[in-house]
Amino acid sequence: MGYRYLSDIAPADAAFEADGGSLEELFCAAADATLGVMVEDLRTIECRIRRPLTLACDALDLLLFELLQELIYYKDSEALLLRPCNPRVEIGETEQRLTGSLMGEPMDRSKHRLLMDVKAVTLHRLEVRAAAGGWKATVVLDI
Repeated sequence: MGYRYLSDIAPADAAFEADGGSLEELFCAAADATLGVMVEDLRTIECRIRRPLTLACDALDLLLFELLQELIYYKDSEALLLRPCNPRVEIGETEQRLTGSLMGEPMDRSKHRLLMDVKAVTLHRLEVRAAAGGWKATVVLDI
């Protein structure tokens, strides 16, 4: 499970490719990549606050989109830095679901060295695909 930033996709935005052995690992890696654009050291984010997570979409790429948008929403609306905790992805015939929780803490500039502000996830080149040994995703963030 991991991610790497891509410099050749969208020069004015931040782009990354994430991977995981399962969809849950992939979604966690993509969440970490998104937060890693905003916060220098993810280890500084403690699990002190919990928010329930229930999302549903008709496609896996849109489900990932919704998860990452949820992280940005909480950052903007409540000044919370949250990460997925025990996510579960269920693939249905007509709907994909993501359940679990988001855990983290309030943004604290004395504790969290902030880098860039992510405004949104874009649909540009958004992709979730099966790969050898698991799953891969490509994501572009508007900064």
